[in-house]
Amino acid sequence: MSDDVIWHCIRHNHCSFMAKITTGIFCRNPYNATGICNRSSCPLANSRYATIRDHDGIFYLYMKTAERAHLPNKLWERVKLPRNYEKAMEVINKHLEFWPKLLVHKIKQRLTKMTQYRIRMRKLQLKVREKVMTMPRKETQRHLRRMDKAEKAAQLEKNIESELKERLKKGVYGDIYNYPFKEFDTILEMEKDDVAPTEEEEEEEVEYVEGDDEMDDMEDIEDFGGLPDDDEDDDNDGETDEDDLSDEPVAKKPKGRGSDLRSNIGKKSKKLITEVERDDDMGIRRRTRMKMLTLA
Repeated sequence: MSDDVIWHCIRHNHCSFMAKITTGIFCRNPYNATGICNRSSCPLANSRYATIRDHDGIFYLYMKTAERAHLPNKLWERVKLPRNYEKAMEVINKHLEFWPKLLVHKIKQRLTKMTQYRIRMRKLQLKVREKVMTMPRKETQRHLRRMDKAEKAAQLEKNIESELKERLKKGVYGDIYNYPFKEFDTILEMEKDDVAPTEEEEEEEVEYVEGDDEMDDMEDIEDFGGLPDDDEDDDNDGETDEDDLSDEPVAKKPKGRGSDLRSNIGKKSKKLITEVERDDDMGIRRRTRMKMLTLA
């Protein structure tokens, strides 16, 4: 099929490589030397065509002739171009010596353009630049949630507080400290709570108090209206409280004459002894015990 028939079909019917935009009509065929869709640049409508392609930074010269049109697998002849720009130009001139001048000029322009962007690529690779990376939002939120849970489970504040208390007790930091007021008050309250039960566990203290005057004790016994027996005194020890004694009115009588004292010589006198005990509520409870004493 002739090249004119192929171009008429491509131009007026349909071409899968054609791209129409507002600025013009372009060609997406990788073998196109200029990227423009026209008669001279179309690789399909020209049986004799040449271009340059890049494979991993290496440039190759591709050439198509009409003698190989019946062999699709051998349609393009490929020649490797050297990395030196001048030597690459010499290779192009050697292989395209009898080709159309316009096509040779387009191929040399393509080689110049490709050499320039390869130089820029090398410079960018040597230059250190910031790499733009995407941050997955869900993963970051999940990581933050896990960190919060781990901190709550570790109870860092309590562990640090206990460790500091142990160091303070051992005297690691010396004698001078800057205590926070709130923490200092809490520690004092805790120490008070620890000391309070020890006071309750102390043994009961018993005190014996003796009256000032024997005659006053005798008059107090008469006011009670009688002397209880010794057995009853032992049974009733600890039953009377300070409140009971304070509620009962005690009326003191004037002291008797000296004759009364003489008449009582040689007789047994009764004496009131007050005992003081400490109960569990840290209150004071008194109990009385009367003994028989003889006056000499």
